[in-house]
Amino acid sequence: MSLYGPEFWNGSKAAHRRVMMKAAGYGDKDIRSKPHIGVPNSFHEGSPGSAHLRQIAQAVKEGIWAAGGIPIEFGIPATCGNIPNGVEEMKYEQVMRDLVCMSVEAVTRVHQFDGLCMIASCDNIIAGTYLAAARLDIPSMVVTGGCMSAGKHCGKQVVEADIDIARFHGENEEEVSIMEECVCPSFGACPSMGTANTMQLMGEVFNLVLPGTASIPAADNLKLRKAREAGSYMVEMVKKNIRPSDLITKETLLNSIMFDMAIAGSTNAVLHILSMAYELGLDVTMADFEVYAKQIPCIVGVIPSGPYTVNELHQAGGAMGVMKMLESKIFTNVPTMTGKTWGEMLEKVHVTSTDVLRSIDNPLYNEPGLMVLRGNLSPNGAIVRPTGVPAEMKVFKGKAKVFDNDTKSFQAIERGEIVAGDVIVIRYEGCKGAPGMKEMMLSTDALVGYNLHKCVGLVTDARFSGFNHGAIVGHVSPEAYDGGLISLVEDGDEIIVDTVKGFVELMVSEEIIAKRRANWVCPPLKEEKGCLNIFARTCRPAEDGGAMQPWARDAKFKNDYKL
Repeated sequence: MSLYGPEFWNGSKAAHRRVMMKAAGYGDKDIRSKPHIGVPNSFHEGSPGSAHLRQIAQAVKEGIWAAGGIPIEFGIPATCGNIPNGVEEMKYEQVMRDLVCMSVEAVTRVHQFDGLCMIASCDNIIAGTYLAAARLDIPSMVVTGGCMSAGKHCGKQVVEADIDIARFHGENEEEVSIMEECVCPSFGACPSMGTANTMQLMGEVFNLVLPGTASIPAADNLKLRKAREAGSYMVEMVKKNIRPSDLITKETLLNSIMFDMAIAGSTNAVLHILSMAYELGLDVTMADFEVYAKQIPCIVGVIPSGPYTVNELHQAGGAMGVMKMLESKIFTNVPTMTGKTWGEMLEKVHVTSTDVLRSIDNPLYNEPGLMVLRGNLSPNGAIVRPTGVPAEMKVFKGKAKVFDNDTKSFQAIERGEIVAGDVIVIRYEGCKGAPGMKEMMLSTDALVGYNLHKCVGLVTDARFSGFNHGAIVGHVSPEAYDGGLISLVEDGDEIIVDTVKGFVELMVSEEIIAKRRANWVCPPLKEEKGCLNIFARTCRPAEDGGAMQPWARDAKFKNDYKL
């Protein structure tokens, strides 16, 4: 089953390979005759989203053994985005997707695994496992770590984002400390529709996560039983040689875009869908997001689009329930990892419209969960989450206050220098400029905490978490480092953000822009060495997914990147 054929583990020429496996504890018969299944595990003791993954990995391996394979577990890097929130190192988070992908790629190629059953939960880590599956194109599956339970504080449900609101609203350290004790009561990904849960759910649509399992809560022992089933099924996929390229078609990714609109998923999902399309050579672009934004409204009421958690979405039907509600819109003839089409899979799915999960004919909002904005400030596209924009900010005009990083913007908010009618512009925080397209969580959290999100806009070439509220526009492209118009904005310039018609405009004459451009000088990279420097030199722009993919997608897509 190896890429090099049966002789890779058999015959005298393979003795040096077998002796290493035997020394690691594997038996001769297992080595020679059973599928070798890599089990990349993103276990990490420093995060609730990954600290429980050893137990899940054990269940996966039990399933692999039971089905006639041999599991080989190895570690892959993992981080928690809430740890660097507020410091410059937050910019490593996007880069982690590529580091995870390359780690899985390298170990898998060297050890010649016949298949992969990867284990991940959070943000860019799980996105990295999906990207690895697309790159390696061997039978692959991901087992998710599940969702965290919501906490209770003073009789009310609380989630991790409530900590930031509490501290910005002036609660003292003792009050905040009391909330800390109960806001995150279990293992699992934060229970709102952040990047972690968006991408866990999306795995079922990508055909990389066993249907019906992505949103099983981390605290539910069904997670272990299904992890064991996933390990067994992985062996079957290897025997049948079912590869990601068989399962992830253009229509599959278009389904994922519709799904993302429906759940009001994290804006980061745009990057991850586009990077997978690029990896697979599929012609899926920002234009497809624009098309489906006009067709698919938000039907899921999970925080921040509603008051519910992903645990409650799971009880209402999970990813399969959402797909059932979208049945009339999605491509139902595309394959799934079960061997059935989506149409066949959904025949047995029954869901009821509730405030957690609405029908497509009775949406939660008459607008999509994500929207692409164009205009002179972002001709290649920018991203906004309409369901998080207050009604009074749907169309907004204001004066620019310009900052070259998130910290400086945050400090201005704290000093009271940001007032109603301002549009904060944060630049040089994009894919190359940061490097790593930093999440603007300091400024966005502060706007909500100081109740400015209903009267102040924010435009940036960086990105956001899945928890953001307000007229917040990210992913502006071209980014400032590439000489995008955002690099030429000055304090006092007028900016219009229109989330109804879908544009973001700098109201400055072409003559003035030309003068400013003549004086603009590209700044040096902020990082002179290390993985951030490599990322900046090899990443694609945000509208292509912002991953380290400096090669051509295929013959139709000329690559003009120079290393």
